[in-house]
Amino acid sequence: MEEYTFLRQLADSWGLVAMFVFFVGIIAWALRPGSRKTHEDTANIPFRHEDKPAPDDTDAPAQDEEARK
Repeated sequence: MEEYTFLRQLADSWGLVAMFVFFVGIIAWALRPGSRKTHEDTANIPFRHEDKPAPDDTDAPAQDEEARK
């Protein structure tokens, strides 16, 4: 058997199995029981400072003086 044919058959069979096992492992790691708090914290990042918005730059007195000139 040629080396190329052997490597091709190996990649077609065991390579596919290895990629599938890796995929299932990643899914299991993401859905593990202890990860709920981490996922909820990450999902709430946009809402952390909802009660206190960033200051508006149009209220700055330096910009008002330059606009009058």
